Amino acid sequence: MSTRHFDLVIIGTGSGNSIIGPEHDHLDIAIIEKGKFGGTCLNVGCIPTKMFVYPADVVSSATHADRLGVHFDRPAVDWPAIRDRVFGRIDQIPPAGEAYRESLPNVTVYKGACRFVDKKTIDTGTGETITADQIVVAAGGRPRLLEVPGLDHADPARGVHTSDTVMRLDELPPRMIILGAGFIAAEFAHVFSSFGVDVRWLHRSELALRDEDESVSRAFTDLWVERGLLHLNTPVMDASYEDGVWTLTSGGPDGPHAHQAEVVLIAVGREPNTDLLDVAAGGLEVHDDGRLVVDEYGRTNVDGVWALGDISSEWQLKHVANHEARVLAHNVLHADDPQAFDHRFVPSAVFGSPQVAAFGKTEQELRAAGADYLVKVQRYGDIAYGWAMEDTVGFCKVLADAESRTILGAHIMGYQAAAVIQPLIQAASFGQTADAVARGQYWIHPAVSEIVENALLGLERPAG
Repeated sequence: MSTRHFDLVIIGTGSGNSIIGPEHDHLDIAIIEKGKFGGTCLNVGCIPTKMFVYPADVVSSATHADRLGVHFDRPAVDWPAIRDRVFGRIDQIPPAGEAYRESLPNVTVYKGACRFVDKKTIDTGTGETITADQIVVAAGGRPRLLEVPGLDHADPARGVHTSDTVMRLDELPPRMIILGAGFIAAEFAHVFSSFGVDVRWLHRSELALRDEDESVSRAFTDLWVERGLLHLNTPVMDASYEDGVWTLTSGGPDGPHAHQAEVVLIAVGREPNTDLLDVAAGGLEVHDDGRLVVDEYGRTNVDGVWALGDISSEWQLKHVANHEARVLAHNVLHADDPQAFDHRFVPSAVFGSPQVAAFGKTEQELRAAGADYLVKVQRYGDIAYGWAMEDTVGFCKVLADAESRTILGAHIMGYQAAAVIQPLIQAASFGQTADAVARGQYWIHPAVSEIVENALLGLERPAG
């Protein structure tokens, strides 16, 4: 096996691919990718899922238009047309990105499942071993599976899917069981139930979206339970398959229950790909959950080895990986004067029904810390645009420091939450006070953004 040395090696072509810019033209660079260029977000994550969510939003809006005095026949969903629109666009991008990188004179592309064989030494999986002065590990993660026979591996031919495969179904199944209650499960429950699939959403504990603020997770959970789709305290104990139908047996306080469906979607979280890379052979330290240990500059414990994104970050979010890639693009050239990641106010969104967005501290965190804080929950239904929508469930919750009145966190469940929250992210990031944001600018009336203005104006100490 031959060996070749590079100035820089990048493992993974999601956000890692964006590190390389004109300022790196003097470096001899290798990129290693075992799958499609573009990583999780482009191929099986945020971009295709949102392209499915949007038509689901349209269907959901039509289905609930009766309260506005508008009546439609039940929407006809053309699944192949929806699916082919999504991947007809997306599938063109990875080969174009790969071809572009291969065209650069200072970049060598390796297509294979690589692994570390020593410090800063990598078996590329192509018959060549490479070494490097610097390495960026950006190899992401993969769906976590269950330790239940039949559900311990993806099996699309028999209807067992993860988020990697479920969007390419040949046809919509009559029934689907969704396992898990995080953002992936929530988004696909919205998509497939909107498209007419009989969805049974099973969760082993008492709250969906349990990492969100308590007000959001409780309200979101109650809403889906009321819809009859979300079943709590239903850990799956056994699975069997016969004549094209899965039977899952769940435990719980009321004893065992059987749930049947043609398709099972396992959406119980994701895990980093460190084990697939054999990072221990490279001398790299990991957390208990398998993530690479990095400092605020993205440095691992091995000099010259950096990491970014899902393989190291506690935030499995594309915008976080993109930020970290921008920082490491600088740091690999200026290791003696590195920039630090800015993870002060990391926002996230769940494109479910309703949409959820959040950043910063939750109220339960502030309460547990004994912080002196202010809070306001402003309901969509109490602003003019909320009246127009006949919104009965949405709200915006803002948390601020009682003394400085700077914003500590915000949590929104409702219409376009991911966009509505942005002024609050900006205010927190630039240290603006709630009063300056609320009164230092015009707020368009009657726009949905007034929910932020009113929440800021209504901040007060929590009751009790």
